[in-house]
Amino acid sequence: MDQRKRIDELVEKLNEASHAYYTQGVEIITNYEYDEMYDELLALEDETGYIRDDSPSVNVGFETAAGLPKIVHEIKMLSLNKTKDRDELKAWLGDKKGLLSWKLDGLTVGITYENGRLVQGVTRGNGIEGELITANVLACRNVPKSIPYKGKTVLRGEAVIKYSDFEKINEAIEDADAKYKNPRNLCSGSIRQLDPKVTAERSVNFYAFSLTQSEGIEFTTRHEKMEWVKAQGFDTVDYVMVDRDNLSDAIDRYEAAIPEFDIPSDGLVLTLDDVAYASTLGETAKFPKDSIAFKWRDQQAETVLREIEWSPSRTGLLNPVAIFDPVELEGTTVSRASVHNINIMEDLELGIGDTIQVYKANMIIPQLAGNLTRSGNLEIPAVCPVCGGPTLIKDEDGTKTLNCVNPECLAKHVKKFSHFVSRDALNIEGLSESGLLKLIGIGALRTFADLFRLEAHEEDIIAIEGFGQKSFDNLAAAAERASHTTPARLLYGLGVPGIGVANSNVIARACRNKWDAMQQLDEEALTDIDGVGSVMAHDYVSYFADKANKAAIADLMNMLTLDESYEAAGTRLDGKTFVITGSLNHFANRKDLKAAIEAEGGKVAGSVSAKTDYLITNDPGSGSSKNRAARELGVEIITEEDIIDMIG
Repeated sequence: MDQRKRIDELVEKLNEASHAYYTQGVEIITNYEYDEMYDELLALEDETGYIRDDSPSVNVGFETAAGLPKIVHEIKMLSLNKTKDRDELKAWLGDKKGLLSWKLDGLTVGITYENGRLVQGVTRGNGIEGELITANVLACRNVPKSIPYKGKTVLRGEAVIKYSDFEKINEAIEDADAKYKNPRNLCSGSIRQLDPKVTAERSVNFYAFSLTQSEGIEFTTRHEKMEWVKAQGFDTVDYVMVDRDNLSDAIDRYEAAIPEFDIPSDGLVLTLDDVAYASTLGETAKFPKDSIAFKWRDQQAETVLREIEWSPSRTGLLNPVAIFDPVELEGTTVSRASVHNINIMEDLELGIGDTIQVYKANMIIPQLAGNLTRSGNLEIPAVCPVCGGPTLIKDEDGTKTLNCVNPECLAKHVKKFSHFVSRDALNIEGLSESGLLKLIGIGALRTFADLFRLEAHEEDIIAIEGFGQKSFDNLAAAAERASHTTPARLLYGLGVPGIGVANSNVIARACRNKWDAMQQLDEEALTDIDGVGSVMAHDYVSYFADKANKAAIADLMNMLTLDESYEAAGTRLDGKTFVITGSLNHFANRKDLKAAIEAEGGKVAGSVSAKTDYLITNDPGSGSSKNRAARELGVEIITEEDIIDMIG
């Protein structure tokens, strides 16, 4: 191919990939492929002298987004040249001293202080202009709102979200499809919000790595600058002083720290310590010459692709996952890696039986590096592997994905399993919605009963990313504990329309805790139960009359042990209605107090009305809305001690 034509092709593909990654959070080629193409582009540009204006070799970062004000940087915010070769890094340093630090993987931000007050925050953007994000920077966890020094001060650093915070944010999201893919993309979206409250809620931190202006103060070394920045109250990137002799040892120490390092990082940065000397070096169109990035040389392994597993999601998206012969990478055994989307599959020309190259991105996440045989024999399934329904390839902004279009697909109804394992139902600990989807994806979960025979799929479950032997053992133990349950919990877990926790308990008690009796209730008997209306009764009877539901319940009953013991309710509080408000001293929570009241024939309502007999509060003189309502309606106000005496 003509070299200029190849340069055009590389620029178009690299720019398309950058736009998808930085503005949409989507990978359409692997990181490894991007680096390979970028290096090829640099070599061709150097050889031919042909450099396009839009080449990523002369452009920095990503386009600024719509909605945020734009600002031109007083000093360009350039990216760094890089190497993966230790000898090259040592040669670059020569006989000088330098600072070696983490290269954090977030969003580069510049901050300006005047008269000690933070007056401006701006993203790197394209290196020439960025987005004004002052309010968002102020919302970052650890950014000082003011500093002791009153002269104009400008510094740069990385806004990041720690892995531990990222996991907490994702754990709080029940919808597996809504979970964020990685901390870097979440941080970028969080710091570039129009609403700074979002930035604050997402635990964004800022780590300074460079002091670009300190009006009225001169420094001779970068080390002095960083110590001064610390004294102003900033958290800085971790750094050490190095020279040619101890550089390799310092790299080794950073590399050894990667598994326990809580902040996303994609390498190291080496910067010359001598400020005066560094200032004489200048810069290229894209890189400063006083600093260089060291990227980890990814440990690669060759293996054989055995399968593409299509992992389901609640929206119907089917995510391709490569399954290959196990290989050792960075001290662990790896046998699967996400392929992300159809674009990457097509670009690598994947086929079953191909010899592929795998690595761990940033020494953590398994990825495909390349395909040596490129058979391209992989067929995209026409039917969903979960339900057998038809699939459809969607193309959104150039990103192709496979989707199941069957509205009854089991994966799309994962919430019924999520409800079944929830705390008030069967209470199977350690099973999130995303975990349930993975079990559905490998065929281990079709019915509720399957949750109690996971040992038949032990080997496959252990191989799932995020599980492992310990997780499987914990899950099996949790399922065993959950298999010993009560009729009320089971009824609630089945998800019968309209039947909540309270209704389940009331119905169980009305049937003296006998499961067979609960299944055989007719509409008349149900409506005789306090709190059950005619619509609820009709849906209840219809659920247990359904043949598929009957079969599923019969299968489930083979796996469960029900505690059907029953103690007749007392009559001390018969016919009395209570409302509970405020904190409790003797009962663990309101649920426990409610159960004690109901055990003696009483009812607990959520709000005070003319039908309320007693308001229970440990602060009778409070001006709360429930206390005021009780006084206005003449409802008797009693304490927790009073209700304990009444129960006896």
